[in-house]
Amino acid sequence: MQHHDLLNDLARLASEGRNPDTLDIDLKSTLDIVTTINSQDQRVPEAVARVLPEIAAAVDLAVAALRRGGRLVYLGAGTSGRLGVLDASECPPTFSVPAGMVVGLIAGGEAAMFRAQEGVEDDAARGEQDLRDIDLSDKDVVVGIAASGRTPYVLGGLRYARALGAGTVALACNPGSLIGREAAIAIEPEVGPEVITGSTRLKSGTAQKLVLNMLSTASMIRLGKVYQNLMVDLNASNEKLEARAIRIVMQATGTDESTAARALDDADREVKLAILMLLSGLGKTEARARLQRGQGVLRRALED
Repeated sequence: MQHHDLLNDLARLASEGRNPDTLDIDLKSTLDIVTTINSQDQRVPEAVARVLPEIAAAVDLAVAALRRGGRLVYLGAGTSGRLGVLDASECPPTFSVPAGMVVGLIAGGEAAMFRAQEGVEDDAARGEQDLRDIDLSDKDVVVGIAASGRTPYVLGGLRYARALGAGTVALACNPGSLIGREAAIAIEPEVGPEVITGSTRLKSGTAQKLVLNMLSTASMIRLGKVYQNLMVDLNASNEKLEARAIRIVMQATGTDESTAARALDDADREVKLAILMLLSGLGKTEARARLQRGQGVLRRALED
């Protein structure tokens, strides 16, 4: 794309505009600078609240895909890509899902997580190829993430995913975005101009993080990974999480620490199974069978 055309594109984006409230931010005291940033940040949740129906629709799309054995795939470049990788990497320890169930892809690969490789975002073919490399299928859902809504890497990936018949979601911070037009569901919280013009790791990045939190967390809740408000599929992979697992069993059942710890041992360290065994009085084999009949949802198993 010629510079003239790109400049025209950027001029139309709300996220690239100059913020009239921060024109003199370089003259402010340190306290006034951070106060200004905080004031701008407070607008982000309001913008996200306006797109909750679209977020809910994306969650339902993801849950349907995950239930049929598909994957939730995040695709982005730069800050957007890093946020997707972050959200994907936190799902296995939090919800005990297989590592490949929620996938984060970033333009430039793993190296781009730690060192900016901005040029790679201009390669639409690379977005398609990265999805080919993970054997994307029509069972999967791809969430393309780009604050501007026009990143070629994300556009190329979404076009390929749509042509393949996969579910498609776009997450941008500009209404009517290019990636939004390529996706079945467009999530476009409009946060307005950044504190520092064009620095979309600020309000746009915060909005993206909030939306991704909702997408993964709400999907896992719908899949039965949460009982009440407890992480009952927690993977107790270190000392802190081991203690948290015991605490979750105690909170869910009202039992004491020693009983909870013993139940976890009896349940092969599976938090959800330990809770069901304590609340139902069932042995491990029957309790596990009930969970399977209830598709892993603890409330269903308790009502069985």
